[in-house]
Formats: sequence, C-alpha cells, structure tokens
Amino acid sequence: MVVIMKERATEAQVQAVIAHLMDMGYDVHRSSGANQAVLGAVGDGQADTGLIEVQDGVDRVHRISVPYKLASRTFKPENTVITIDDVRIGGDEVIVMAGPCSAETEEQVEATAAAVKRAGAKILRGGAFKPRSSPYSFQGLGEVGLRMLRSAADRHGLKLITEVMEASQIEVISQYAHIFQVGARNMQNYSLLRELGKTRLPVMIKRGLSATVEEWLLSAEYVLAGGNMQVMLCERGIRTFESYMRNTFDISAIPVVQQLSHLPVIADPSHATGRRDKVAPMARAAVAAGADGLIIEVHCDPDRAKSDGAQSMFPAQFERLMAELRIIAPAIGRSMCVEPVARRGWNR
Repeated sequence: MVVIMKERATEAQVQAVIAHLMDMGYDVHRSSGANQAVLGAVGDGQADTGLIEVQDGVDRVHRISVPYKLASRTFKPENTVITIDDVRIGGDEVIVMAGPCSAETEEQVEATAAAVKRAGAKILRGGAFKPRSSPYSFQGLGEVGLRMLRSAADRHGLKLITEVMEASQIEVISQYAHIFQVGARNMQNYSLLRELGKTRLPVMIKRGLSATVEEWLLSAEYVLAGGNMQVMLCERGIRTFESYMRNTFDISAIPVVQQLSHLPVIADPSHATGRRDKVAPMARAAVAAGADGLIIEVHCDPDRAKSDGAQSMFPAQFERLMAELRIIAPAIGRSMCVEPVARRGWNR
C-alpha cells in the first residue's frame, strides 16, 4: 500500500507511521511527492487502511493492486531521475551510452571511447565479463578489461556501464563502473538482483528474451525492494517467430512501461536487430517513442570485433545518427547533447 502524508506532517509523525507499519509486518520505503512524504509499505502484513488513515499526519492511503509495488506510478507518480555527477538519466535530455561490446585491447577501447565522446555520448558501454551462448566464444578480459574501460572513460569525461553476470562480480565491478548492467539472460536471476538491491550504484535491467512487461517490472522490484532506488529498464528486443532480425524490437513497450512505472527506460537497438544497418532507424524510432536513453554498440573495426561485430556501428555511422537524433528529440520536447564542434567524414 501507499501512505501519503499531509503536506505539513512533521518528521516525528512520519517516523511514527513508519514504525506502525513495520509493527504490522511491512517493509517501508520512503519517497517524496510534490510537497509530501510518500511511504510504500511492502510485504505480507495485513492492515486495515482505516486504522492507518487515522494516524497523525496521514493524508490518505491507497492499496496497490499491481504486484510491482515500488516500481509503480502509484508509489511514485513523478519520473525517477538517476543522477551521476552531471549526467541525469530520466530527465529532459536523451542520454546515449555507446562503446564496444567487449574490451579487447587498450587501443581499441581508447579509440572507441574518443569517438563516442566526440559524437556526444555521455556514458561508455563495454563488457569485461561476457555471457556467450557458446563456451568457446570470447568471454571477456575480466578485471583487466574493467581497468581499460574505466581509464578510457575517465580520460574522455565519460561514465561507465558494464555487465555483471553473478553476485561474486559485484565487488570488483563496483570499483570501476558507475552503472551495473543486468543482461537479458539474468533478468530473472533473483539472487543477483537481491544482491544488487544492497548496492547503491545505479542498475540497468535488460528485458528478458521472452519476458512480459510485468515480469520485467517485477525484476526491477527485486532491486528496489532491497533499498536501491536507482533502477532503469532497457528494452532490447524479444524472441518471436520472426527470424530475419536477431530479435523483434518491442518499441511499444517504451510508452507502456512509462505509463505503468516511474523508472527510466533505455532502448538497445543494437541487440534488438543484430544488424548495424538497422540500428539507426530503430534508434530514431525509440527516441520518437519517448525513450529516456539509448545504449548502442560502436567499434572502430567491427569486422574484426571479437564479439557482436555485425551489430556494431562504425564511428562515422554513430556520429551521423547522433546528428539525426538532435533533430528528432526537440520535436517531442526532449534535448540531446550539443552538437560537437568538429565532425569526421560520414563515408560509411
């Protein structure tokens, strides 16, 4: 349930209501409305809402019918904005995360970080631990890759997002990354999600290959219930009967989730299509649909990439896409990073 306190409720009254709810067997999560404290009571406790409504300082009480309590707009009507220094995910600006699928060499990471920064990306993406379908495929460089990625991100004024595959990796990744990425295969790895709920770094959860929107939001609920309220969702395509593309990009999920939840929604057109020639049109469509950000694979030499080269854009392609997005975003009331001073040739 959600307990909305009166505008002039004192801190003592808020704490008394929290204690009352906890005595009833609820876990309580506090957020703020326009000028009011909002308490989300989650758990198996049983309570008569009338008894709570008569507590000093309480304005009104709502029961939440959906199973994802903390992720719902009933608990938090305002959009969540995740702030990492000067980067605000979920605000007016469409934030772009870009970089290689995997860190391979220092030269590759450095060149790609420089290229995506020049084009206007705010966050460097790159994998150090890679979940691959085949055990014989490149699995990533581990902590060596993390050091490469963080060094390049720092040199170019970028934040870093990288994938965490299991709970044992959280500690080492937290020393380098600004954002944890939970891949599609781990969307329902509940033990991992619970551990991420104990951290205070932002977490981006990719939609599972066959997951419904409700299942996706319930995965976010695991992290939120652990106390980490810095969660964003990523639409990366779902598995359907269509085989031409790697996945079917469910763009309709973007406005659907934004209606149901206050969490930022990121779109991943690279994994959704699996083809670099289709990434740009899907990225444009995602921004037009209202996505709060994009995560795009870029590689300076994708034809020789150790993983996902076919879906990785050349830097020149990415730069052109960013210029196109700067035209689209204002049309729907959003903004993009200012256009870079110098451009490279758009010959690919």
